[in-house]
Amino acid sequence: MADDEREVGDDGRERPSTAADRRGRRAGSTPDDGKGRATAVRDGRPEKVSLPGRVVRFLREVVAELRKVIWPTRRQQVTYTIVVLVFVSFMIALVALMDLVFAQGVNFLFGN
Repeated sequence: MADDEREVGDDGRERPSTAADRRGRRAGSTPDDGKGRATAVRDGRPEKVSLPGRVVRFLREVVAELRKVIWPTRRQQVTYTIVVLVFVSFMIALVALMDLVFAQGVNFLFGN
């Protein structure tokens, strides 16, 4: 379809008739935005940094992450500690009970 045969919408603007026109390209034209060209060579490796430089960067990032942490209050910490101790005590009792039951079962099956 030639340019002079294009449809004009109610607002006076041309209406694209093909998918290429809707994307802003005409058939046979070369894109000016860099598409279609080969990608620049990148090996993905950052430039070499010395060991002290890497250590300093690591420590700086650690401090930055620690600033993001929402630290619990003393009361919350005590509550969490008690909850963990109760849970661990329960699990120890459960495993000890299961060990006792299985030991009795093995003694019953195979004798002393």
